[in-house]
Amino acid sequence: MYGIISQALGERKIEIPLDNEFDLDTGAFMKAIKTRNPKLIFLSSPNNPTGNCFSEDRILKIIRQSKGLVIVDEAYQPFSDKRSFIPLIKKYKNLIVLRTLSKIGLAGLRVGFMIAGADIINEVNKVRLPFNVNSLSQKVAAEALKNRRQLKSDIRLIISERKRLFKEMVKLDGIKPYPSDANFIFFKVADGDKVYGDLLKKGILIRNMKGVADGCLRVTVGTHKENAAFINTIKKIL
Repeated sequence: MYGIISQALGERKIEIPLDNEFDLDTGAFMKAIKTRNPKLIFLSSPNNPTGNCFSEDRILKIIRQSKGLVIVDEAYQPFSDKRSFIPLIKKYKNLIVLRTLSKIGLAGLRVGFMIAGADIINEVNKVRLPFNVNSLSQKVAAEALKNRRQLKSDIRLIISERKRLFKEMVKLDGIKPYPSDANFIFFKVADGDKVYGDLLKKGILIRNMKGVADGCLRVTVGTHKENAAFINTIKKIL
């Protein structure tokens, strides 16, 4: 979405592919920063759709070298044991961290928030729409955040199911799952279109990521019963 919005605003977009380990290619980033001097750099960590967190050292190198703002989207961070970049905001004045409630059971509210230095927040407030989050969403979000114990319990359950699902996927022939810090698992098969279509016929909808990487799919971590159904079905398909 960041690229689409940038183009809609008439800005130039530079996309830098990840390396073979799905991490940031710092060499390419340093070259782009030096030659293009970008105003904004967007980094999603944990990344979508690969699910992994980027190397903290590599992100810090980009933050330190950039003269513009560096935005770290931590939408999936609650599912990771890696350190958040929020505590580093006071140290790095060009750092912005984004969070959302959409990945922890409240997707319909469309509520997210930004953490940054006061100077950046003040500038954003000058241009943002006055009614960008409706009052009902604000109320529900505030009530949900009061019950953090339940939210943390739900997150722990998803993490537990993710570990179990990954363990089962590793056992299967013809499939390569990648370690995840998110609430989904990114995996590769020989024929992504076929596996996607066969699962859909069985009533199981996952994400076909062929536009990102050939043969790659993404499955969301569900309940114990849903995950078992996915494993049992894909066993018969592969």
